[in-house]
Amino acid sequence: MSKKVKIMLPALGEGIIEATLMQWLKKVGDTINLDEPIAEIATDKVDTEVLSPAEGVVERFFFTEGEIPKVGDLIAVMSVADHVDIPAHLLLTDDSGNAKPSKKNIAGDKMPMLESEKESQHTIPAPSGRQAWISPLVKSIMKNEGISADELVNIVGTGQDSRVTRDDILAYLDKRITSPTSVSTPAPTQKAEPTTSYSTDSALHTIIPMSRLRTIIADRMVQSVQTAPHVTSFVEADVTNMVLWRNKNKAAFEKQHGQKLTFTPLFMEAVASAIKQFPNVNASVGKNEVIVHHEVNIGMATALPSGDLIVPVIKNAEEKNLLGLTKTVNDLATRARANKLKPDEIKGGTFTVTNVGSFNNISGTPIINQPEVAILALGAIKKRPAVIETPQGDTIGIRHQIILSLSYDHRVVDGSLGGMFLAKIGEILENFDINRTL
Repeated sequence: MSKKVKIMLPALGEGIIEATLMQWLKKVGDTINLDEPIAEIATDKVDTEVLSPAEGVVERFFFTEGEIPKVGDLIAVMSVADHVDIPAHLLLTDDSGNAKPSKKNIAGDKMPMLESEKESQHTIPAPSGRQAWISPLVKSIMKNEGISADELVNIVGTGQDSRVTRDDILAYLDKRITSPTSVSTPAPTQKAEPTTSYSTDSALHTIIPMSRLRTIIADRMVQSVQTAPHVTSFVEADVTNMVLWRNKNKAAFEKQHGQKLTFTPLFMEAVASAIKQFPNVNASVGKNEVIVHHEVNIGMATALPSGDLIVPVIKNAEEKNLLGLTKTVNDLATRARANKLKPDEIKGGTFTVTNVGSFNNISGTPIINQPEVAILALGAIKKRPAVIETPQGDTIGIRHQIILSLSYDHRVVDGSLGGMFLAKIGEILENFDINRTL
């Protein structure tokens, strides 16, 4: 005897409600082990895998590659031996104990649809009268690029039952861009046309379609600016003691702990300490309420090789010592750039730090990572002449200086709170103990 077990699209992080199914890693009929990956999925924040909830045999798929299921959707069913203990909420049964019917079985069998599922199917009436079945992702691309049903029938589909896949439509768009006169392309109706008229000569321009990730990043940046009135404050801090201490101890630190000591964990340590003294910046905005978070979860904005951005989160940063922060920072940065982050590692942030100094920028005005209320930008550390106060009088010396900039949501963070918090970070950095032990 066996029982049917649901494989659902798991929760993928705060604010993520759907994911693109990039690839099935198993076929119908394959044996799969507990916690073995069955599918690769991609979101706007991270690529990850869906794991099997038990050991068994893959029985049905309910989405094709390129489609976009929502969190909680049933994406596959597997059969599991009757003696295996399975949580009740994962069992797929109806009142008689048989598996419920669902969407088309990708392996080939046709299954009746539930009434509630019919609305999720997308069809485009073709001129010939036949129905062209497309995924939600392809439908979204058609809408954004202004591709009509008339054009759709000219695209050769390579998917199941000759369906047009994401790769098919993107290849078509590439051809349309490089050969603008070869097809008839109606302009998208949902976007305003640019006021400047450009030549269609491909020798004069390079047109790069936005990736899905870049499109979502753009939308969220606009949404953040429209949601929160941004104010940015600046402070300059003398970090000479910190720089000299780190340069003196980095080799010994790596030898002793096996970790490279960068400036990032030192800054994170200072930020976590300042948040303890000004907890109201470690907050988010609800409906007519401010939610002050007790955990200090610092997002670490990280540039990817693709040029996109991801924000892994240092959880409970206030509880970590320098070694713990260093290990976490190095691990998250390495796996972020290798696209190996887990969904849980990019959610739950309460405050964000971005290092514009890594690009040799002296300062910046960062955009708040919603629903947080503040974000700190670290500028490049520069040697500058500065006034040094001594008991014998003032003198001029060469010091390591940094400009810190804090953007905050003026709905809930006033200039006094934002300014005092930023000044406190600067004070902590300037008072760095140069005699600190490892």
